[in-house]
Amino acid sequence: MKRLHLFELEDHSWFPSTIRDLATDYLHFMEMALKLDSVLLPLVGRAIAESGTTQIVDLCSGGSGPLPMLVKQLTAKGLPITATLTDLYPNIPAFEQIASASDSRITFTREPVDARTVPASLTGLRTLFNAFHHFAPEDARSVLHAAAAARQPIAIFELSERSPRMISVVLVPFFVWLTTPFMRPFLWRRLLWTYLIPLVPLTCLWDGIVSQLRAYTMDELRGLAAGSAPMRWETGQVPMVGGLGRLTYLIGIPA
Repeated sequence: MKRLHLFELEDHSWFPSTIRDLATDYLHFMEMALKLDSVLLPLVGRAIAESGTTQIVDLCSGGSGPLPMLVKQLTAKGLPITATLTDLYPNIPAFEQIASASDSRITFTREPVDARTVPASLTGLRTLFNAFHHFAPEDARSVLHAAAAARQPIAIFELSERSPRMISVVLVPFFVWLTTPFMRPFLWRRLLWTYLIPLVPLTCLWDGIVSQLRAYTMDELRGLAAGSAPMRWETGQVPMVGGLGRLTYLIGIPA
């Protein structure tokens, strides 16, 4: 299936921040429900061990995704990990909630951070959880090559997959409606924009479909990484808990 780089609503500055934040809250909730952190743990742990860093710089964090649970589990294994949440459109309420519950292990930047031009002050393992498909090939290559040029490790993880198996994405609005009462913190605006005016489920549906069409294959990921400054690149796929799809990854460690 040919990759189609259609537009995602959340990618645009004109898109209402309230709807964007509520949509990323849903994604965070589902990633926790799918126990994404348990699938990521051995891969992220290995990237940290091989790179020798104790800091994670999370790019395109959205609602924070699986990072809080990952930091908690890595810390429980004796790794003194700290992390910084960043995004081009920071979800400040979500970031503040995560940071306040993290015992100072997770901080965040209020200023927009572009994954293609990460400030030199942010050092450590650069992670992108289910966000790499947002970048067109030229920009995706810039993200990888910028990390290599800065001699910083990087780890890309994607649930999106260009495969007929992902047709289940059409059910996303029903999952949004079903899970919204269980999301915390409770917000009246979440109910308004989910049930009375269903912009959140419609946004998640459109962006969910586009995400699958934008996903990169392992061969494409290897092609994007080719020609960077010396890095040891590894691509692969691992099954999700319960067989609910596969996680595709690309990890780069400075040579």
